Formats: sequence, C-alpha cells, structure tokens
Amino acid sequence: MTSFVLALDQGTTSSRAIIFDDASHIVASAQQEFAQIYPQPGWVEHDAEAIWQAQLATAKEALARAGLTAVDLAAIGITNQRETVVVWDRRTGRPIHNAIVWQDRRTAAQTDDLKAPQTAALIREKTGLLPDPYFSASKIRWLLDHVDGARTAATAGHLACGTIDAWLIYRLTDGAVHATDVSNASRTMLFDIHRGAWDAALLELFDIPPSMLPEVVDSSGVVGHTAAALLGAEIPIAGMAGDQQAALFGQLCFEPGMVKNTYGTGCFMLAQTGETPVRSASNLLTTVAWRLAGQPLQYALEGSVFIGGAAIQWLRDGLGIIDRAPEVNDLARSVPDSGGVIMVPAFVGLGAPHWAPHARGAILGLTRGTTAAHVARATLEGIAFQVADVLEAMQSDMGQALGELRVDGGAAASDLLMQIQSDSLGVDVLRPSITETTALGAAYLAGLAVGVWDGPAALAPHWQLDRRFRSTTDPTARQQRRSDWLRAVTCAKAFRAGEGER
Repeated sequence: MTSFVLALDQGTTSSRAIIFDDASHIVASAQQEFAQIYPQPGWVEHDAEAIWQAQLATAKEALARAGLTAVDLAAIGITNQRETVVVWDRRTGRPIHNAIVWQDRRTAAQTDDLKAPQTAALIREKTGLLPDPYFSASKIRWLLDHVDGARTAATAGHLACGTIDAWLIYRLTDGAVHATDVSNASRTMLFDIHRGAWDAALLELFDIPPSMLPEVVDSSGVVGHTAAALLGAEIPIAGMAGDQQAALFGQLCFEPGMVKNTYGTGCFMLAQTGETPVRSASNLLTTVAWRLAGQPLQYALEGSVFIGGAAIQWLRDGLGIIDRAPEVNDLARSVPDSGGVIMVPAFVGLGAPHWAPHARGAILGLTRGTTAAHVARATLEGIAFQVADVLEAMQSDMGQALGELRVDGGAAASDLLMQIQSDSLGVDVLRPSITETTALGAAYLAGLAVGVWDGPAALAPHWQLDRRFRSTTDPTARQQRRSDWLRAVTCAKAFRAGEGER
C-alpha cells in the first residue's frame, strides 16, 4: 500500500501543507498567506495565532484535496522559518506578544554590545554564530524586557518560548509537548553545537530563564502525536528541521561538500560538512544540519541572504511596476542587461558575508534612460550577486572550488534568474524536478522515523534533474560586473539613516 506523509511548511509569508507519497510525488497541497506586521522601520512581526490557524487550515485543505483522512497519514513532518520567536503563557497557551520575525532589526544596538572581542568569541565558539539581531536570543530578551509582567512571569516559570516549530508542536499536541529539534535550536544563539545542549553561560548572558526553553530532540524521530480532535486522528509528529536544513536534506546533500541554495523570502546557501563543524574565516555560520535517531550530529556551513524573493515582492507592492511576482521575468527579459543599474536589496541590512545590520537598500547607476525593466533586471541580478558573495566565501572556507549548486525554492522556478545566477557564479546551477525541497526534507525526516523509507540511501533515486544552467558569460565581464556590485555594497553599508554628515 502507498504511504503518505504530511509536511507542514511554515514560511515567512505563508503557511503551506503538502502531502507526499512514498515515491516523493506531491499528492496535494494548500497554502495561505498571512499578514506581515511592521510596527516601526526595521521591525517585523507576525501574529503567532494567525500562523497556527493558517497552518491548521492548510493541513485540513490538503487532506481534503487528496481525498485522504488523518488515518491515511504515516506521519507529519514540520519545517519552519527559523529564528522567529514566540513567547507564550503556559497557563493560557496564548502568546504574550506578536512573534518577532528573523528579519527584525530592533535589537541591532543591543547586539552591537555583544561584538566586544571576548563576548563575540564566546558566542562564536559555542554556537558557530556571529552576534546579530537575526538570531533568536536577543528577541527573547527584548520580549522579556518590554512586555509588561513578562520577566516576572518567566521567573515564576509561567512562560514558554520557542521558534515556530516549537509553537506548532505545542498547538498540535494541545500543549502536551514543548520541544524543538537540534537544527532550530542551533539558530537561537543559546545552544552549544558541540555538546548538543542549551548553554548556561549564554542563557545568563541574555538573561533568559532556562525554564522557558523547549526540550531539544532529534530531527527525525517521533516526538509526540497530534490531538485527535484537530484532524480526526492522532498522527505521529516524526520530523522537524529549520527550513534551510530541511531543504539541504530534501536535496539529498548527504555528503560533505554538497551545496544547495534556497530562493525564498531570503536566500540561504548551505554546504554539508558531515560530523565536523567547520569554523568559517569568511563570516559564514557554522550550524547544525540535522541529527537522525541514534546518529551523530551533522553540520553545515551557511550563508544567509536576508532579502531574496522579498525584493521581487517589493517591486510588486512597493514600486508597483508589476502586478504579480512572476511578471518580473518578462519585464527583466525585455532588456538585454540592466543598463548599468545596480540594486542592493539591503532592506533589512545585509547578511553573510557582510553582516551589516545598519545597511539600507540602494539603487545606483540611474540615468535618464533607466526604465522599470532595467530596475527589474537589476533586482534579479542583486539577488544573484548576494548569492555569489556567499559562494565565494564558502569556497574559501572549504578550500575547494564547488562544481555545482543545487537550487530550490519559489524563485528557482525563474529560468532567467537561474541563468543570471549561473552567469554570476561561473558554476553550473542544477534545478531538481521537485523544487519544494524544504517540505520534501521535512517529509523525508518524518518518513524515515516511521519506516516509510528504510534509510537515507533509499532516497537517492528520488532526486531527478529538471534543468542544468551553464554560464554563458565571459570571465572578464563577470569580474567587472562583480566589482561594480561590491562598490555598490560599500555604498549601502556606509549609509545609516538619520545620522547626517560625518
């Protein structure tokens, strides 16, 4: 009989549910967007209750579309936007404040205080991360310090916190399970990635009571069961991973040196490094990839680009030069190049390898001849150039040239963007037939835990190539364009709103 696994893919702008069969085919899916909340410039929040309701609704809708019921599901896997934090009251099960999103920069000044050499070294050694408001710890501290009564309630043991996976598990199990997996824990800046445990010194540094934290579990393994009333039966929750680690798993990057890049709201490149945590000398992050039941921790090098597909959304919602995101391709393709325009999409600062939280977006090289089409093409190039910055750093850290890049995510469907990406890298870009690899990775982790698949090796035949993109750009021209890009990045990093002349 065919086995089915439900993947809950909770992203930055939408919640999705995808049902896969045991041949990795998508049987049915459903998706709901939810509101982005911007209380102040640089602040980004989500209504955690709205996330939960959207995720539950998509699960029910996907089951209905597939003609299945809960009893037909072998397991549920969860993957999620990482670093986004929810704090809720154990007594009511309700959040005490909106979730603070990974893109949020409100703790930038506080995080700057952590960049003193001794403190930064402590954080880097234990967590593999760099002090930045991107990660969860400073967000939790902000909530404790700014929500009335929060610190008192936390000290009394009444508050729980977690990344979105922990919040969904809590709601799916009707409050019976408070847990997160090793990959999500490694993104909080509170987790010792070498010992695989929460770290007392870091909790003290951020003044966070340990009683708030979830139990850390394997990425593949049954952690609990859904409350029967939610979907009609108790279903094992058997897989969990942060979205980028799930995509790495879904791309079957099981061998050290294999690399994938996901094009979502941001862009995230991960290189598998096996059981060895590689310390970056190029401002990349050392992170936990996953841990399968009974096996050692697996690690990865990561470069995070904060604005990827979100830049295309800005063309739609901010500038209004397109009505739907896919229209960017035809608009950008209507000109042979960007006409000298360079777009640095640093709307929420710059991530790896620059780590410039105060940087702001910039469009340079404008002339009277510049059109919306040039801006659209420059935006696609800006996404690709950011990824090229990360790959260059990754190759330096690993001491080897990477021959190919596996890609996935919504924007990977753009042939034009993928060709621009290959041209900017000088590396082959491989797009699989299934680009929903984030959800697929969560399904694989869950299915492995309950015996849908015998082991990772059994998954190898499931990865199929859709298209290979090869660079068509002259190396000299590529280097010149990259040089122009890096000068534009310098300008974006130098600008600090409200500071006036120096």
